[in-house]
Amino acid sequence: MSSANVTDNWKTIQRVILPSADQPDTVSLYADAGSASGIRLRENDELARTPKLPEEKLQMFSSGSREAHFEDLLTRHSMRVRSGEQISFGTYFNAFPASYWRRWTSVRDIRLVVRTSGIGTVTVFKSNARGSVQRVDGKHVDGDTTSVFELSLKPFGDGGWYWFDLAASSADLVLEDGQWETTGGPATSGQVTLEITTMNKPDFCLNNARILSENPDVLENVKEILIVDQGTQKVEDQEGFAEVRESLGGKLRVINQANLGGSGGFARGMYEAVENGSDYVLLLDDDIVVEPESIVRLLTFADFCRKPTIVGGHMFDLYNRSVLHTFGEVVDPYRIVPSAPHADMEVRHDFSVANLRQTAWLHRRVDVDYNGWWMCLIPTRVIKEIGLSLPLFIKWDDAEYGLRAREAGFATVSLPGAAVWHVSWIDKDDLVGWQAYFHERNRLITTLIHSPYPKGGRVLRESVQADVKHLVSMQYFTEHGRIEALKDIFEGPHELHKILASKLPKINALKSEYPDAQLKDDVDDFPAPKLGRGPMGGTVVGMPNKKDLIPWGIKTVARQLMKAPEPESAERPQGYLAHRDNRWFRVAHYDSVVVSNAEGTGASWYQRDPKKLKSMLTEATRLHLRLYREWDSLAEQYRSAVADISSIDSWKKTFEAHSKDGN
Repeated sequence: MSSANVTDNWKTIQRVILPSADQPDTVSLYADAGSASGIRLRENDELARTPKLPEEKLQMFSSGSREAHFEDLLTRHSMRVRSGEQISFGTYFNAFPASYWRRWTSVRDIRLVVRTSGIGTVTVFKSNARGSVQRVDGKHVDGDTTSVFELSLKPFGDGGWYWFDLAASSADLVLEDGQWETTGGPATSGQVTLEITTMNKPDFCLNNARILSENPDVLENVKEILIVDQGTQKVEDQEGFAEVRESLGGKLRVINQANLGGSGGFARGMYEAVENGSDYVLLLDDDIVVEPESIVRLLTFADFCRKPTIVGGHMFDLYNRSVLHTFGEVVDPYRIVPSAPHADMEVRHDFSVANLRQTAWLHRRVDVDYNGWWMCLIPTRVIKEIGLSLPLFIKWDDAEYGLRAREAGFATVSLPGAAVWHVSWIDKDDLVGWQAYFHERNRLITTLIHSPYPKGGRVLRESVQADVKHLVSMQYFTEHGRIEALKDIFEGPHELHKILASKLPKINALKSEYPDAQLKDDVDDFPAPKLGRGPMGGTVVGMPNKKDLIPWGIKTVARQLMKAPEPESAERPQGYLAHRDNRWFRVAHYDSVVVSNAEGTGASWYQRDPKKLKSMLTEATRLHLRLYREWDSLAEQYRSAVADISSIDSWKKTFEAHSKDGN
């Protein structure tokens, strides 16, 4: 520990922050009550040899069920520790992600500066990649004190964090502020365009603009806040918009354009950031709540990276705010699907149940292929070299861009301590309905461009399996969209810009042809099911074993083709299924059933139609066979077109054709 002589040569790279007054349910992400005990390895330390069996190798020492007192949070940067109590800042937002700075920047030495008033102790801890906790240094404090601890990043090659704890003695101890600092780095900070793409969610957009206006210190290096409004419910028409715009001091600009999807909105943000001379563009989803300090952290980290790097934030559940969706994502190269980077990772980790110090895998550095565009900072140098988003409308634009950047030598980092709150994937089912078209088409396009395996690895086989599942589940509108996606693949990459604004209306126009696409608010809007035990005599149907899957599929398809539906099933459903029970192996046994949607806002009536099943299965099979035969030539066609269709010039023409106000 050095003396408390703070000089101008040191730059703050992360500040201690605390939750705003309206978020008491997020305290566990900022401050943790209890002792410094965490994960302790048994003496034989077998975890180092068999890391996939942590439950057999670890002894877990929880800090207890107590939470920090919300009333002790004094400001966004200060907090009171009550006499005789201890508070740890070894938390998601306040521990320092040492291994990420060690891996991606040239920083090797940092220091922690903690200002306190009162009597107690300041203790610094670190962890390694296996999550074991180690005491580094400590100091007794009395009165107004500035404690400075000099720390090295050299031991953090594979993982690990720094953090500090405060313990109050005979009287209260107050944290006035704390920050992590380093020397060197760029002479000036990069400038960023902060861009939000929205479609009829003006309340969310205005709320985030208001959050930013209330935290002006995070906007110092924000050149422009840009809202690309693609909806009919305009942000500018919201009550209070004028006041928020004024409070942002001229930094807020709204562009109105036709609905070009997420890729069209985010590409507009990329384009404008290049045009206005920004060093970065920060892409944000519209239905989020942002932790404003994240903007500073992403920008600071990107400034210090050794070469241009895409830096993304994590996503917490908007309706369960201590739950983290995932710590990082990669693309499985054989299947071209997103997946967690390693087997130890837990999806939807709840920090209120097990905080950072009690969770081993959170201490291992996670290297990713891409970061979701709910919050993602992209250097404009990368955009100038590899282009903008592909014109995919929605789905796979962020993953494809991350893969394209990696192939060009630009890494993506999902940075701990930077995050937004977003509606959880659990509350959505975008594989069914109009979005199925974009899932199918864009996954295949991404596979054609990036798959290292012949014929795209396992993607075509899984696509055929998905067709069968949707068809035996009576999801004919969904399957119609998937067939359209297969047809459009053969139209070639240069059609993507042409259909960007028109494809969704065409798909939605098909809904009237399919009962499964027509949503009603209440199950009582449908005829009541006939009293009876339903299909299979009321038996709960489980998923077939893997070895029985193909025979099951053949038998089920044959039955649905050969056996006519029960006559009265067209008049009355055979039953009602909650969304969680809407599984293909269960629905396949019905002739007619009402199913609720994932959001809980309504239900649809699925009705079996052997003629639709036959025609759609025949068409999907024909198209998949053609795709298999023409795969190599299509792959070459799409790969060679990427530079053109993602270029600034191509997107500029699309923006000019679809802008509503001349911007």
